[in-house]
Amino acid sequence: MSSCFETYEKPVITKLQSTLMNKFACGGAASQRVRTEIDGVAVEELTSKYGSPLFVFSEQALRRKANQIKTAFATRYPNVTCGWSYKTNYLKAICAILHQEGSIAEVVSEMEYEKARNMGVPGDQIILNGPQKPMSLLRQAMSESAIVNIDHLDEVSDLEEVADGLGRKLPVGIRLNLDAGIYPQWSRFGFNVESGQALGAVRRIHESGKLRIRGLHCHIGTFILDPSAYARQIEKMVAFAQEIEKRYGFKIEYLDIGGGLPSRSKLKGTYQSPDVGIPTVDEYAEAICNALHESLEPGEYPQLILESGRAVVDESGYLISSVLASKYLPDGTRTYVMDSGANVLFTSFWYKYHIELDRENNGAEETSVLYGSLCMNIDVVDEGVELPPLDRGDRLIFSPVGAYNTTQWMQFIHYRPAVVLIGQNGEVDVIRAAEDLSDIERRERLPQRLVDIRPK
Repeated sequence: MSSCFETYEKPVITKLQSTLMNKFACGGAASQRVRTEIDGVAVEELTSKYGSPLFVFSEQALRRKANQIKTAFATRYPNVTCGWSYKTNYLKAICAILHQEGSIAEVVSEMEYEKARNMGVPGDQIILNGPQKPMSLLRQAMSESAIVNIDHLDEVSDLEEVADGLGRKLPVGIRLNLDAGIYPQWSRFGFNVESGQALGAVRRIHESGKLRIRGLHCHIGTFILDPSAYARQIEKMVAFAQEIEKRYGFKIEYLDIGGGLPSRSKLKGTYQSPDVGIPTVDEYAEAICNALHESLEPGEYPQLILESGRAVVDESGYLISSVLASKYLPDGTRTYVMDSGANVLFTSFWYKYHIELDRENNGAEETSVLYGSLCMNIDVVDEGVELPPLDRGDRLIFSPVGAYNTTQWMQFIHYRPAVVLIGQNGEVDVIRAAEDLSDIERRERLPQRLVDIRPK
């Protein structure tokens, strides 16, 4: 008689052979990210001609992103102006491209104002923000019809003095800070709305009769991941504008909502990739413009000013860096010393860059640490990246690095490297030459009594 049960077979577990998980790709060595060129120009060609490390900017990517942001807002609201945030990257070539794309200049210091004017930007196409505005700068900015947003009461007094000197009532903006649900709240700059401080400043301006408030400015923070925070900001700014018009007769002509839109970067400590965790530009535009349409009176369209920086330029920038040495820590961790570190990648303290190899490498990956070449223990570019064995001279490409690195980099221990721009037709231009000793010592003065350095 046959049995109704199958013959028992022992289960077999077969181990899958693979390398370690790659945190910035989908798997092991077979799925490594490899970049042999940038906009059609070979990485090897760039470094052999201009050296390593080397910053590389893509003009095509920069123009594309600027247009994407402008279109997202202009198709939803009829009165939009983009202001390029100079502090994010004030290399002349970068600024020139963005001005060609229609952005006015947003500056936060006398140095940046001078850069914008030297670029040929007229005063009435400059927004002047920031907590330090010398009297000479205020006089120049007001005489050149720049938009000046007041940061504190002492600045109110300074502008009243400028108004006396020019013999006319001056149009100004006032900077607000408010609770948009973002923490920590950026309460250092401007006047607080909820406490009544901002309304008190407006009353003070109204009573003097020397200034006329024509605009409101508010910047709620940086790398804002919640589009609804901007909607709350808009609602409070519009409500404040309506209140001061009713009380004091100031008609608000512009609402400057600052910047803070993120790029496709990955903040350290976050798990999701930028493609998943960062909202699209259209989501921000939708939230902001819907809030405007819902908060404003019918038929009212004050100028909406955006001061985007990181979101515009970050993804157009790359840094090519070379391996100087490899070593192991006492606990067995593999480390590499790169020719670039915190001196040129200041944002490495906050962001985990996308890292690509310049060629295929089929070696087994292991968790590695990337150090810069400074004699500082904090000079760590990445301390948890899966990499195959790298040899001296191998190149890694870091991105996005277009925002803040070439304005916050340091003349510390090493010369700052060259920066090149790849044009839309593949041409390569040096937009900042690599430094040498003359750049370090140009402003120094050696007293004659110290010229002879022989021991006395």
